This record gives sequence, structure tokens and C-alpha cells, in this order.
Amino acid sequence: MPYFDAASSAPLHPVARQALQASLDEGWADPSRLYREGRRAGLLLDAARQTAAEAVGCRPDELVFTPSGTHAVHSGMSGALHGRRRVGLHAVVSSVEHSSVLHAASAHASGAGGTVSEVPVDRYGAVDPDGYAAALRADTALACLQSANHEVGTEQPVSAVAEICRGRGVPLLVDAAQSLGWGPVEGAWSLLTASAHKWGGPAGVGLLAVRKGVRFAAPGPADERESGRAPGFQNIPAIVAAAASLRAVRAEAAAEAARLRALVERIRARVPELVPEVEVVGHPVRRLPHLVTFSCLYVDGEALLHELDRADFSVSSGSSCTSSTLTPSHVLRAMGVLSEGNVRISLPLGTPEAEVDRFLEVLPGVVSGVRERFGAPVASAPATAPSPVPVPVPAAGREDDGGGGERVVDALGRRCPIPVIELAKVFGEVPVGGTVAVLSDDEAARLDIPAWCEMRGQEYVGERPADHGVAYVVRRVS
Repeated sequence: MPYFDAASSAPLHPVARQALQASLDEGWADPSRLYREGRRAGLLLDAARQTAAEAVGCRPDELVFTPSGTHAVHSGMSGALHGRRRVGLHAVVSSVEHSSVLHAASAHASGAGGTVSEVPVDRYGAVDPDGYAAALRADTALACLQSANHEVGTEQPVSAVAEICRGRGVPLLVDAAQSLGWGPVEGAWSLLTASAHKWGGPAGVGLLAVRKGVRFAAPGPADERESGRAPGFQNIPAIVAAAASLRAVRAEAAAEAARLRALVERIRARVPELVPEVEVVGHPVRRLPHLVTFSCLYVDGEALLHELDRADFSVSSGSSCTSSTLTPSHVLRAMGVLSEGNVRISLPLGTPEAEVDRFLEVLPGVVSGVRERFGAPVASAPATAPSPVPVPVPAAGREDDGGGGERVVDALGRRCPIPVIELAKVFGEVPVGGTVAVLSDDEAARLDIPAWCEMRGQEYVGERPADHGVAYVVRRVS
């Protein structure tokens, strides 16, 4: 069964498995003890730290191991903010950071009385260095910027932002979880975090690097282990496996990056040809080599993922339909792109070309079948569409002319992708220059209706309050 969700967690690398099994016999003792077993464990820990530091591009005494990547982010942010509290309580993050960064920033604002500025991104998901510079203030204690986005793969201008931060005397924390397996993060960053399970190491191991000279004060109780930055007994076998696998994937990175990038390019090019009404998101060039994300109009994300799973493909999504909160991914929302029917494909090392070809064969029929089940308008009939599986779908929305030549579509109480489907059904009946107001209380509509206008070349007029929801107004221009 093809596994296409390496951005969530990569399969355990064979080198990690071998190192884990071997170190279980030698790395169980307390590495701080002076007896034989302790010395053996200490040597394993020192060797792993040296290996990881070489991969990160820092000194061994600047790097500590943490219980997870999230723990590394939280420890790094709180330690830097606490250490620089005399400078101020202001933090800067991008609007597309991983949730661990945004949660830590929110806790800083609510618990420590700090303030947080979010730097917006463009439609590709990248920050503008000048825009980032404008967010820095005299009381900024910490800036955060991911090396590459976990949902769309867009690489951020870390080097440029790091230079700006250094010139302003502000430390920059880089979340390198998605990119570290592909290469070191360039630039004058101050703190860096990563997570082993993203590159094929075992889960439960994170990295936190803090450059010499960075003011850092862990706010919690002091601990003698890991420089006081990650309390608790180290999981040495897992740490050894994480370091060994990082070295192994780095040795393969150049060749695998070229091979996987070619496969991803095939997906990026072929999906819009095979499936009508699709938006491929993320930067077309400055992106991770193994990751591609696209969104399909008129498709429920959860239904699409279930159908792909039934076809033996494991993929991920940022659609609100697949979320318990029923809100779109904060990344897609910040980018202003379509969220419905969202599919993220992230290929693990060694993915065969044949699996990608089979995915491209299966996808059109799966999307067509899901669209048919939801009563979506048909742009062009696929050559081989599977027989639709009947599912309960809410009745069509109430339509009105609304007075003043405006067509009103009532989609209140109905979730993605129904509001956009109902808009598309009536739009062909509206004269050029006329408008349609879609009434909806679905959070995803705020993103998907403007994205529909962008894809179809129509004008999104804006939104206005309505009873029990919002009216999203679209004008037909062609």
C-alpha cells in the first residue's frame, strides 16, 4: 500500500532500526555515571550529539536532545523569551508556522502578558523579508520562521530574514522539522528545532540547537541533564537511532531529492490535466523536493481521503472537512487558496515511480465519483469514472432573486463543499454584471468562495452580515 504522508511521519529508516536494536544493549545505563555501563551509555550519547551537530551545522555543546520536536519548539521559544524578557515581551511569527510555534506564541501572549505579531504570506505561502523586517520592534525578544512549510512545501527566505534579525539584535528561531533531512539550514539563525520522525528516525526524539551568545533561560525547574534545557532521563537508544538515520538520509539526500522532485513535478503537471477544477498550491520552484499539495473544487476532503485509502493510497489533507474543528487549515487560509478537496502528497525516500503513476491513474475516477455523489456540476466527464456510491446529501439550497437583480443562494447549515457547489449550479443563469449572494455559516466558505472566483475569473465583491451567517457576494464578469 503506497504511503504518501512522509511529511507527517516518515517510515523508520533501516539504519535507524539497526542502530536502535544495537544500542538497546549498550545504552540503557545512566550516561552521567562513572562506572563501565554509564561510560558506555555516555559515549553513545556523545557520538550521537556529534553526528547530529554536524548535520545541523552547530557545535556539539550547542545541541540538546528533547522528547519531541514540539518539546524542542516550546523549550526553545520559552527559553529565549524568558532569557530576553528585559528587552521586551514581543514575539514575531509567520502566519503559516507549525501549530507548535503558534500555540507557544499564544501561551506567551495569554500567560506572560506578551504580544505577538504575525507576518502574512503571499499566495505561495512565503513571507516577504521586508514585511518581516517591518514587524520587528525595539521590544522584540524573539522571531520565528520555519525553514519550509509542512503543508505546501514552500521554502522560506531564512537567510535573508536571519540577516535582518541579526542586524536588529533579535534572535531567530528556525523550525527545521520538514527540511533538516534534506540539508542544513543556511543563514545566521540563533536557535533551531527539528524532529527525528520527520526524517525516518524514531518518534520521541527532538533537537534543539542554541547558538553561543544567545540569551537563554529555561523558565521551568533546573535539571542537570541536557544543559538544563530538556529535563529527564535521555532515551539513548532512540537518540542514537535518530542521529544515525539523520546521517544516513543526508548521504542519500542529493540523489533522492532529484529523483523525488521529478516525480513531484509529474504530479504537479499531470493532476490539472487529468482532473478539472484543480488548484496546485505552494511555490512551483522554491519548495521541498518530495511534497506537493492540490485542492479540488466541489469535493469533500474527508470523502476524498477515504476513497483514496480504499484505493490503497495514504495521503493527508488540510481541508476543514477532515478536521474536528470544521475550520480550514491555517496555512491554506493564510495563503488565500482553495481549501476544499485538499490533498497533500509527501513521498518517502525510495518511493517507486510506478506508485506515482498508479496514483495518477486512480485519482481522476476517485474525484469524479466523489463529485457525482455531492451533485457537483460536471466540467468534463472523465474517461473512466467509477460507479458512484450513494450517500446522503442535503437537499438543494433555497434560491431567490433577492431583489435588485441579485440571486440569493441559501446554504446555511451546510458544510464544505456544498456552498460552492450551489454557487456553481446557479451561476450560469446569472447575466453578466449580475451578482450572487451565498448565505453560509460554514467557516470554509470565507476561503473557498473567493478562491472559486480566482479560479473561474469572476469578481469576488466581498461579504456582508446576514441572519445566522454571512452573505458572500460574487459578480459575474464573463
